[in-house]
Amino acid sequence: MQSTDPRIKSKILVVDDDADIAMVLKDRLDSLGFEAIVAKDGVQALDAVERETPRIMILDLEMPRLSGVEVLQRLSQGKQRGRDGYDVPVIVMTAHGTIKKAVEAMKEGAYDFVTKPIDVDHLIMTIQKASERETLKRHYEVLRTEVGTKYATIIGTSPQMKSMIELAQRAAGSDASVLLLGESGTGKELFARSIHQWSPRKSAPFVVINCVALTETLLENELFGHEKGAFTGADRLEKGKIEMADGGTIFLDEIGDMPPGLQAKLLRVLQDHEFTRVGGTRLVRVNIRVIAATNKDLKQAVKAGAFREDLFFRLNVVTLTLPPLRDRPQDVAQLAEFFLKRHAADAKRAQVKFTADAMAVLSRYPWPGNIRELDNSIARAVILSSADKDEIDADQLTFLAPDLDTDGAAPGYHHLPYHDSIDEHRRSIILRALKCANGSQTKAAEQLKLQRTYLARLIRQLNISMESLKT
Repeated sequence: MQSTDPRIKSKILVVDDDADIAMVLKDRLDSLGFEAIVAKDGVQALDAVERETPRIMILDLEMPRLSGVEVLQRLSQGKQRGRDGYDVPVIVMTAHGTIKKAVEAMKEGAYDFVTKPIDVDHLIMTIQKASERETLKRHYEVLRTEVGTKYATIIGTSPQMKSMIELAQRAAGSDASVLLLGESGTGKELFARSIHQWSPRKSAPFVVINCVALTETLLENELFGHEKGAFTGADRLEKGKIEMADGGTIFLDEIGDMPPGLQAKLLRVLQDHEFTRVGGTRLVRVNIRVIAATNKDLKQAVKAGAFREDLFFRLNVVTLTLPPLRDRPQDVAQLAEFFLKRHAADAKRAQVKFTADAMAVLSRYPWPGNIRELDNSIARAVILSSADKDEIDADQLTFLAPDLDTDGAAPGYHHLPYHDSIDEHRRSIILRALKCANGSQTKAAEQLKLQRTYLARLIRQLNISMESLKT
């Protein structure tokens, strides 16, 4: 298993105009598992920040061309402008007689300082603390982009779900790639997040990217980032999602839709843990765990030449096939109660409950959209239910299965010709909405998301009388 020690493959920039000190530090850092690069002055240091995006900088304060304090000031300016890499943690080196300059450097944004001659053990401890802080900061930035998204725990007591959870927990302890299969809405992202949280990487970022939501060019940039000047408008270096996930987990949703041109580049990441940014030639090394998901048959895609066989084998180390909701109906009630509690709290209606009839409708419905459809349906039922009642009845769930009565029987208009059947179906929907609205056409129109005048016209066309509401 690949170590998740923060020093593994962490790139450290050593900046010192004394070549002997710089090389001694580089040799020692390399021997300890870091990847050290050297700059001899402040100008070279800023150039290396843009080219190499080091994880940590060790910076001498007394240098020609640009002093250490001036380098810190330039870094601060670049950070304010949103330039990638300029928020690198900096550990400054200073002589015993120049502690005041170290204090000045701290005011300019340095993380910490060490004094010369360098105590390497103390320097390593300082590097590790800075690395941990930088990892937490990246983790926070990833989470900040997902504000407003709510994540649940895995819910289900059916044998199928217990088996999947047990397998996922066993897989979480390794760094093996995981392939999640199953229909849309079965909870693949939730399983991916849970695997990450059960793993030794849980304190590092979990980064999500949807492989079908972007064009090939945009997806490549999203995954791998780009170098300055890579294309028109690329005025600065930008890291990709894979680089942001360094030390953690990247979740590649809808991997079956990844364009063939990117599959080879992803394969290299899985094999060698390195890649090049768009427009670049320098290798970027990363320590990531990959979890991928798809609702497609990848074996068939391999046979059809639409998916690389070698990439499939790299991803298919541990495979979990999540069952559709219709195959585990005993989990519907538990999931429905969970979603109701969440959506009712959002609507400031914490006391709302399902009636027995409503739960019967939920249990009978086949859920072609799986858990995602159930979640959305409960949210809709909470919105459509009367605010002055603490119950959700079957009447608030008719949109799920308009071809089923509350007792599960098919209505009597299925034997009619097509257009007559459609008219009767529309009549049924409108009648139910009017009953829920106590005969108010305005409220019924709001419930059905129709214009009030259009609903009135439909009522006339379908010969719906107010008397029929009493039946």
